[in-house]
Amino acid sequence: MLAKHNISERYTGPDLMSTFVGQNFRGVVMSLQSKYGFKLSDAEVDSYVSRELGKVIETLEAKAEPCVGVMPVLEDLYKSKKYGLAVVSSSALSRVQASVKKVHQDNFFPPDHIFSAATSLPVPTTKPDPAIYLHACKIIGKAPGECLAVEDSKSGTLSAVRAGIPTVGYVGSYGGVIKQKEMAEVLKEAGVKVIMDDWSQFMDCLSKIEAM
Repeated sequence: MLAKHNISERYTGPDLMSTFVGQNFRGVVMSLQSKYGFKLSDAEVDSYVSRELGKVIETLEAKAEPCVGVMPVLEDLYKSKKYGLAVVSSSALSRVQASVKKVHQDNFFPPDHIFSAATSLPVPTTKPDPAIYLHACKIIGKAPGECLAVEDSKSGTLSAVRAGIPTVGYVGSYGGVIKQKEMAEVLKEAGVKVIMDDWSQFMDCLSKIEAM
């Protein structure tokens, strides 16, 4: 994409993830156009998004793994029957579904409780737009203040916070203590209520937020 417009800058997959963390690929394409001053037609954007989606789903179906420590937490929440569970993502719905299925979490999340900012809305968007969280709350039938979000990016946190949802910041997905501390500060500034670096801390975080 950049080479086609004679732009020398290059991004690896990890580069894109760290630079545009929390955005879906359509949002990344829009950000790249804004950053480097080039313009793609709607058809070109759709083509890039479709190609990326196919490659990502192929990789996810082969290699996706759950976050360390998350499965026991999901099992406890599911068995308690006290809390409903949902996935609210910027990524395309087929990508999210492939991830959930590959890591064997599809029994925790009903199909109609998986939401995509790229697919579930009348007009596709991406986080930090709060639209997908507001849409999820409407479909589920809960007020934002009755819900809890877990986010690991600034854009995701802003999306949830702007929707009025109390948010836990998760930094365990970042490698190294220094990076985790940096992201903790970023997420606090974006409005998270509490920070956790391991899923074993989740129930304590939930209790703290419920007591607020």
